Amino acid sequence: MQHIAIIMDGNGRWAKERGLPRAQGHRAGAESVREVMEACKELGVKYLTLYAFSSENWSRPEAEIKALMALLDRFLDEKGKELDKQNVRLQAIGQIDRLPKSTRDRLTKIQERTKNNDSMTLVLALSYGSREEITASARSIAEAALAGEITLDEITPELFSKHLYTSEIPDPDLLIRTSGEMRISNFLLWQISYSEIVIVKKMWPDFRQGDLFAAVEEYKTRHRRFGAL
Repeated sequence: MQHIAIIMDGNGRWAKERGLPRAQGHRAGAESVREVMEACKELGVKYLTLYAFSSENWSRPEAEIKALMALLDRFLDEKGKELDKQNVRLQAIGQIDRLPKSTRDRLTKIQERTKNNDSMTLVLALSYGSREEITASARSIAEAALAGEITLDEITPELFSKHLYTSEIPDPDLLIRTSGEMRISNFLLWQISYSEIVIVKKMWPDFRQGDLFAAVEEYKTRHRRFGAL
């Protein structure tokens, strides 16, 4: 298994059940990120993609958005050196230009610092929406065709994939969603065409290494046919 992608759902509900502010749920979820990263390294997974902030999340209350951006800044400040020490490369996908400049600067700094690390790649999906990504890919290919750089016959699924944010990342083998919700939520729609999906009832702040190992064990029982017999 090369790539695990996770929809980290349930932070807000976790906090609400405990009578806490939603921001507290997001903070509690940071510990789950640490646990999952360690578990993936132990399993030899080369790519871990976390759905950290969707393009739709910009419609949330301003106070919650500020809290999420502050939490992201804190994560980058605290984990930057640690990622480098663990030989983990950091990448980000999404409409990164919509993030606050201070956050973009932090991301750029850590990405540059860790670009040669090769034990695992942590991919943060930030201000990410799959429909927007697919639309941008189609627009890019259309522009190339209009400019005479490619012909219609050259437009293939492989070419299309090369115009996505994830052009240098293998498609996920396994997609995990926490909180029990049965939705994809505009996440990696093209890339998960043949991914196995495991839904976990636990809220993200309660998700631990053992839960990831259990999801991987379930994945191992699946027979991936990729549309064949």
